[in-house]
Amino acid sequence: MNGFMHLPILPVVLPLIAGIVLLALRNAPLRLQRGVSLAAALALIPLAVSLLQSVSDGSHLVYALGNWEAPYGIVLVADRLTAWMLLTTSLLAAFALLYAVGAPSGGTSSHSTKPASGQVAGYPQPSPQMGEGANARPTPTYDRDGRHFHVLFQLQLFGLNGAFLTGDLFNLFVFFEILLLASYGLLLHGGGRLRVKAGLHYVVINLVGSTLFLFAVGTLYGVAGTLNMADLAVKLAATPADNVALVRSAGLLLFGVFALKAALLPLYLWLPAAYAHTSAPVAALFAIMTKVGVYSILRVYSLMFGNDAGAVAGLLDAWLAPLALATLALGMLGAVASTALKQQAAYLMVASIGSLLLAFGLGSTEAIAAGLYYLPHTTFATAALFLLADSIGRARGTLADRFESGPAMPGARVLGGLFFVIAMAIAGMPPLSGFIGKFMLLKAALASPLLPWVWSVVLVTGLVGLIALARSGSLLFYRTHSSHDPAAQTPTNAALAPVVGLLLLVAGLVIWAGPLSDYASATAAQLLQPQLYIGAVLGTTP
Repeated sequence: MNGFMHLPILPVVLPLIAGIVLLALRNAPLRLQRGVSLAAALALIPLAVSLLQSVSDGSHLVYALGNWEAPYGIVLVADRLTAWMLLTTSLLAAFALLYAVGAPSGGTSSHSTKPASGQVAGYPQPSPQMGEGANARPTPTYDRDGRHFHVLFQLQLFGLNGAFLTGDLFNLFVFFEILLLASYGLLLHGGGRLRVKAGLHYVVINLVGSTLFLFAVGTLYGVAGTLNMADLAVKLAATPADNVALVRSAGLLLFGVFALKAALLPLYLWLPAAYAHTSAPVAALFAIMTKVGVYSILRVYSLMFGNDAGAVAGLLDAWLAPLALATLALGMLGAVASTALKQQAAYLMVASIGSLLLAFGLGSTEAIAAGLYYLPHTTFATAALFLLADSIGRARGTLADRFESGPAMPGARVLGGLFFVIAMAIAGMPPLSGFIGKFMLLKAALASPLLPWVWSVVLVTGLVGLIALARSGSLLFYRTHSSHDPAAQTPTNAALAPVVGLLLLVAGLVIWAGPLSDYASATAAQLLQPQLYIGAVLGTTP
């Protein structure tokens, strides 16, 4: 244990220090900034692996900041769930950053609100490639589209990792705000009329959510006198009858905030436009950001409102699964109605949130394990689709990624092959990990009173998703004509390599499905025994 005593804080400190260093290097050559940012992002992977190994025996690593013991001081807590989320985040961030520094950007002007002749507003436009001779200049990449990209990227990781590690409800709010502030800058990075419009909606809605978060936290503090989540679990379980209604109201308000972050129905409307109009590497990184809301629902309501919570137990039992089913259904309908590939990817992400929260809403060990196994799958597959949609959009020139018949794109065979694999993964077709995750979910639903609803919605939406993706692939790769678009760009190896890397991670979930599903099951069992977490944080058990 002593060898790992400082391990829980390293995933938080590393991106923070990297962000500070990159801010000091803001006038340094871009190559140096890229090196620092990539080194920091890649270093998070072995840290997450070490953390996962150290908690795989079921132990909790508790780090008391300033050596102030809980509940009086701030603590970071690492368990199986935390390590699972950190590893997923670090792997995703590495490939998103590799795409940002290697793939050519659309070259959209941050000041332009009107497209030039032959261009499409709101979509990446072609930019000059590296030429020959004295006038040659580097190909514009996404981290060239504006200043401080790498600073914001590292601060986003700082907020994400902190949210997964914190054991304090107020500091969960603090890390939420850090990752949201960084996401505002990343979302708007590069500019563009539609990007700014979607970003404004995103900012306003999340500011409202942050305000409601403070109301909920203040109410719980006023009732319990603590914001340490383990201590709150103890205090809320002993809530006097006069305060039960107030605690339940604060808990439901907190759920509304987390549902907004997770894009659960009816609070998902901000996501499709924001994710469809931001840059590809940012949209790929944002694939994990909605999972922060999902994680918070799972963590807070299994710990503070679980079966041992007395009068406030089972707070979400009547809400979570039905809302998740509706989110899954409407997300797939949005995917069918989409008019562009990035927009479709955004709606598919909404649908995946429905699947995740449906698993967690069923509440059994088997269902939660299915959701935990499905979480990295949908994160990697959706991120790969965002990155591939960007390459397809540049290869189609002025048509971008819109679902319209156009000229055959350069590199169509490679792009089409990658699209086919991603579509199979997202639709949940065997033998890929999406099929395994959904099979685990359907099996877990056999013991649920919602069995007819779960089976019918999951199976029908899976078929609808397959039809939507088949239609998209047909429009993009088969309904073509012989004309040539001079704005079309051939996809580069640097742009396709991160997509392949993410698909290899999806393949890894299949190859090691046995041990990974066992880990997910052990994590679910640990979550349903909140007394272990409480005892580790408060020191009431060895």
